[in-house]
Amino acid sequence: MKVLTGLLLSVNSLQPSLAAEPQPALISPPPPVERQGLPNLQFGRVCPELQQAIKGAVGGQSSAWSISVVDDRGQLLADLNGGSPRVPASNQKLISSAFALDRLGPDFRLRTQLLRHADGSMEIVGEGDPDLSIVEMQRFAMVVLGQGGARTAQTAAGPVRLMVREEPRQRWWPNDWHPADRSYAYGAPITRLALTSNALHMAVMDPAARLQRVLKTSVQKQGGQIQMVMVDNEGREATLASSEEEPLVLHSEDSAPMHALLSLANTESHNFTAEVLLRAAADDWDVGRASLANTRWMQAQGLPITGMKIRDGSGLSRGNRVTSRTIAALLLRMSRHPLSSYYQASMAIAGQRGTLRYLYRGTPLQGRFWGKTGTLTGVRSISGILDTPDGRRFVSMISNGASAPNSVMGQVLTSAQRLSRCPSWSAGEMQPGVPG
Repeated sequence: MKVLTGLLLSVNSLQPSLAAEPQPALISPPPPVERQGLPNLQFGRVCPELQQAIKGAVGGQSSAWSISVVDDRGQLLADLNGGSPRVPASNQKLISSAFALDRLGPDFRLRTQLLRHADGSMEIVGEGDPDLSIVEMQRFAMVVLGQGGARTAQTAAGPVRLMVREEPRQRWWPNDWHPADRSYAYGAPITRLALTSNALHMAVMDPAARLQRVLKTSVQKQGGQIQMVMVDNEGREATLASSEEEPLVLHSEDSAPMHALLSLANTESHNFTAEVLLRAAADDWDVGRASLANTRWMQAQGLPITGMKIRDGSGLSRGNRVTSRTIAALLLRMSRHPLSSYYQASMAIAGQRGTLRYLYRGTPLQGRFWGKTGTLTGVRSISGILDTPDGRRFVSMISNGASAPNSVMGQVLTSAQRLSRCPSWSAGEMQPGVPG
């Protein structure tokens, strides 16, 4: 089954609650808004009631939490250990997806192509389409043979030679992913040619071999023979760089557009897609260099990145570190971005869709919180955009080692919504600076 099935119909649902009447599918979100200034968190005032509510929610486990709540003017309304770097789990996807959207735009698609060079050689190249299917590979096989299904004299003369470009095996997984995770579908290898995201019920441990089997079988069914040679993509690109001849594209299969890929990464927390988007945005499949490019992008956005460490695009690495202030500031920054509607539309919605579909149903949060969840053993995180009677609130919560984190997160979101108009501020009371 295609992993993107249905996402194109829901990727742009930005309504605060479900409409009474079915709405037509919105394939293209609203046009970009005018660019606004970079975020600048304001530390001069906190809301004492909200700060106290958060402290009450975490109880005696405050050292396990980092929590930040920011309004749409950049005012830090409440903050608990907001400057302490934590393992973010899948909240890391908010960083890599913002990077990808800004760098590549909403119409970007990942391409898989069959090329023919001036010397007559053919090769297949890819960019990590998470939805690449066996049917698409069968179409490539037909084009390789140069016929519509019947064997020709040309194919009878001998096997067709095809080069297959791929990343070397040592790049298939970030080196600090736990070995146990690599056998599961969520920890599948990250390759350029990834049939069904290199996962069936479990991870496909040798995706290159699987791809070759599928191609070979498809060609044989059409009465032909094929000889495949795996080549390193980076080395092959270096060799071709000196060539003046542009290869001819014989066939191309494109992924879903960026806004659907973002939704797959953030709404459904699809690790493979997030990893590919990081590499595509950096234009580099070395995860170390791609992570450095993402870090530099964050810095260029004027975001507070003290203590931040980026090790991958999905958050499966436990080497990632980020503060709740950094994520809250990123959410604020992206709300001012020309493509802000695409970014918000990529998130799960409380009580309605994605990883939040079963959370906060029947509460005031339903349909009014767009967010990203994160889960690793001992790690729970949730960050996103909360719609309140007094405007948007950008909330980030990361727990490392807390017990009953889901209950705390629900209490914090409810408090941020209930206290959106700070009682003390309404009374004109000025508060001291934010601690920590």
